[in-house]
Amino acid sequence: MRNIKPLIFIAACTFGCTTLFAQKMTEPTAEKVPTTLEEHGNTRIDNYFWMRLSDEQKEAAKMDAQTEKVVKYLEEENAYLNEGMKHTEGLQAKLFEEITGRIKQDDESVPVKRNGYFYYNRYEKGQDYPLVCRKKDDGKDAEEIMLNGPEMGKDESYFSIGGASVSKNNQYLAYGIDLISRRQYTLYVKDLNSGEMLEDKIENTTGGAVWANDNKTIYYVKKDPQTLRSAYIYSHVLGTSSDEDKLVYHEKDETFSCSVYKSKSSAYIMIGSFQTLSSEVRFIDANKPEGEWKVVLPRERNHEYSVDHFEDHFYITTNDNAKNFKLVKTPVNATDRKNWKEVIAHRSDVLLEDIEIFKNFLVVNERKNGLMNIRVMEWNSNKEHYIQFNDPAYDAYTFGNPEFDTEVLRYGYNSMTTPNTVYDYNMQSRDQKVMKQSEVMDPNFDPANYVCERIYATVRDGVKVPVSIVYHKDTKIDGSAPCLLYGYGSYGYSIDPSFSSVRLSLLDRGFVYAIAHIRGSQTMGRQWYEDGKLLKKKNTFYDFIDCGKYLIENNYTSQGHLYAQGGSAGGLLMGSIINMEPNLWNGVIAGVPFVDVVSTMWDESIPLTTGEFDEWGNPKDPEYYEYILSYSPYDNVTEQDYPNLLITTGYWDSQVQYWEPAKWIAKLRELRTNSNLLYMYCNMDVGHGGASGRFQRYKETAMEYAFLIDLEGITQ
Repeated sequence: MRNIKPLIFIAACTFGCTTLFAQKMTEPTAEKVPTTLEEHGNTRIDNYFWMRLSDEQKEAAKMDAQTEKVVKYLEEENAYLNEGMKHTEGLQAKLFEEITGRIKQDDESVPVKRNGYFYYNRYEKGQDYPLVCRKKDDGKDAEEIMLNGPEMGKDESYFSIGGASVSKNNQYLAYGIDLISRRQYTLYVKDLNSGEMLEDKIENTTGGAVWANDNKTIYYVKKDPQTLRSAYIYSHVLGTSSDEDKLVYHEKDETFSCSVYKSKSSAYIMIGSFQTLSSEVRFIDANKPEGEWKVVLPRERNHEYSVDHFEDHFYITTNDNAKNFKLVKTPVNATDRKNWKEVIAHRSDVLLEDIEIFKNFLVVNERKNGLMNIRVMEWNSNKEHYIQFNDPAYDAYTFGNPEFDTEVLRYGYNSMTTPNTVYDYNMQSRDQKVMKQSEVMDPNFDPANYVCERIYATVRDGVKVPVSIVYHKDTKIDGSAPCLLYGYGSYGYSIDPSFSSVRLSLLDRGFVYAIAHIRGSQTMGRQWYEDGKLLKKKNTFYDFIDCGKYLIENNYTSQGHLYAQGGSAGGLLMGSIINMEPNLWNGVIAGVPFVDVVSTMWDESIPLTTGEFDEWGNPKDPEYYEYILSYSPYDNVTEQDYPNLLITTGYWDSQVQYWEPAKWIAKLRELRTNSNLLYMYCNMDVGHGGASGRFQRYKETAMEYAFLIDLEGITQ
């Protein structure tokens, strides 16, 4: 059932539209089958509840009547989109060619040194999937292809390689493969010396594995088969059946998930249990896989912490009496609070995000005034400094630093006008070397042709919300330009102002692109997140709306030329803003939108629900029920005009099930009072992340951009 194909094939996602032509067509009409939902004395009538299918129904060899009915409706939506946007097929093809033409075909990542080898991914011309490779660091041996992605994924409609992990003796590779797009990976093990696959095979995992130092024991996370919660951690010994694997930890609290990882020192295996408001870490000696697991600090409500190891101490990043987190250290054998010693104090204006430990240096990733900073501190002195960045809005991050005894820090930097650049930075001399800058394969591209700004929009309660903006230098900021405003604003996730070669297709056609760093993220610190969740969630929507109005008031765009885009929880944002301010937006793109909030959060059998009560609230509590109901996009569709809308989803999505957007568009069609475009595309082969591979995903991007460009009357 994974390879269901639409009745009318949507060739390469090349669609086109005109409002006039679309209105001559018959829109899909979903059957209304009233389902009564009664909660807390309130009655809701859901006419489209029937669209929900179980995993068993989707995966069955033969469709039952309900599945046929649902698939037929989704195919009708795809066909309507295909025909309604038909006239921009040429534009879509041009956009796809532009976007993929900027990608370096034979690309290669900067090698990362680990335990005597350099590891890297390499793409060959025309291939969607990478070759996962390594070379010995003596420079004498030839390249060793550990995984041949193009060969492995050539016959698959979806293909994804999970975390690849090599044993300490460099002989064995453990890796995961997902062929369905539900992020349920099957683990395999390969002998890198012989090139042979071992018989070991473990299904329904998170995709990664962690090696004990004995080179034969791996730890992995198994998911709950229904909710897909990461709940079980097993140990597996090479050469044995997975039926013999030992359950080393079961996360019984349904609001928590768990993970397993290895300390950078390779001394300890760590299990992390986590949910929105609290966490717990336990550890075992990596040399003694049969040993006893010990808890660093038992879980407590409202206490989040993470653990790193250095010499005889654990370094704990904690929010214990520190809203923006602080860093403490404690002896490995004495982890109670009474033994903690402060290393970096809490600061009200700086969010401590994470750390990187080296033999002679501590590197700290901090967020101040909404922007990332990299701080370098010497262990044996009071010396410290910050790496300097000059753009008004940028993204900086450390990565690829597995080596402990080195003075070289690897970090990445980009801005809305500067392509991603990888640096090797000498923490002692402060010299740095560009290891790679992502190439934009367009001879006409010049960063100097684009302007980046960072402004602050004052919203309705007086708070100043940062907005990052980029546009072509020839675009006039006089109100005449179209503007696409992007937002997310949930889970404390901050959208940093990074570079996108894809976005150039909009900028070069006169669009202004803006990111609203709204509450619900942690852009301005932990309080920024807390002010955009639970019973303050509407601040997220109000911030985004007011940022849009601010852009109009300050001539970045004008009424009738403002557009909005967001995905997943950002799709919820899109659903809420078009209910609250439908006339502010000329067009909106909602990707895999979380819009049926009450029903989804009520049903604990749906993946992710139980772990998100502290993000949205549990609707079984009457106070949260009333509040969620007041903004849930699906429940608040009403008889009013709505902007032009494009919705995208995936049939196999395990995070936001396809039926949420399918129900939403059906209800919008039923109640809207105007005739603006209303389209949905359901990719029948993929899940939450969209198409796999380097290029295929951009067919959907080309469709989305054509939707916006066409609304502006731009034909080229």
